[in-house]
Amino acid sequence: MTISPKTVADAPVITLENVNKWYGDFHVLRDVSMQVAQGAKIVICGPSGSGKSTAIRCINGLEEHQEGRISVDGIELTDDLRSVNAIRRRVGMVFQNFNLFPHLTVLDNLTLGPTLAQGVRKDEAEAAAMELLRRVRIPDQALKYPGQLSGGQQQRVAIARSLILRPRVMLFDEPTSALDPEMVHEVLDVMTELAQEGMTMLCVTHEMGFARKVADLVVFMDAGCIVEAAPPEEFFTAPKNERTRSFLSQVLH
Repeated sequence: MTISPKTVADAPVITLENVNKWYGDFHVLRDVSMQVAQGAKIVICGPSGSGKSTAIRCINGLEEHQEGRISVDGIELTDDLRSVNAIRRRVGMVFQNFNLFPHLTVLDNLTLGPTLAQGVRKDEAEAAAMELLRRVRIPDQALKYPGQLSGGQQQRVAIARSLILRPRVMLFDEPTSALDPEMVHEVLDVMTELAQEGMTMLCVTHEMGFARKVADLVVFMDAGCIVEAAPPEEFFTAPKNERTRSFLSQVLH
């Protein structure tokens, strides 16, 4: 199945064509095809082991696909390290676990990438970092270390750290799954604001309320395949596939 949310008429910023991936004998992605327009918000859901996280991790080369084609912003992902690096400069990634450097302050976690990878002056990087910390509502945490923050605060730092590199696309791999329930809304609020500002986003999540509110398209994966893809209203009220209906009956309360 090919999905292409109709948000703008421009060429897609992300393209997957018949992408296949195996872990040994396990066929984790089966002919996955997708086109994502600039500014589109895609939520990918599905049961554990369905391939949803692997699909987005393939987009920036964290996982290597064996067949098919992936391109981001017109750059095709190959095994050439130059293409991988070019794509990673355009793609921000937020993981389940925050992956912050524990020995660095919040401010230093944010400025490390721009100063080392992009040659930005320290004072300019710090000014940009503080602006992003205000954007994710934790400027008062700038001089603390990750271990001094709540899980929700750490995840917001991780989002700010990705944004400081000015990505064209943000990928979220179950960003709230490691959080206590009362902290989930802190992160989802920031992600909602990003969506409203026009950021192109692919988000793997079970937060169906977020999908209803933010997504242009909800994609359901099972057994390595895209089973169904539809706008939220259609996806939640009239799913066409029995596997989709079964999944929704388990996650909607």
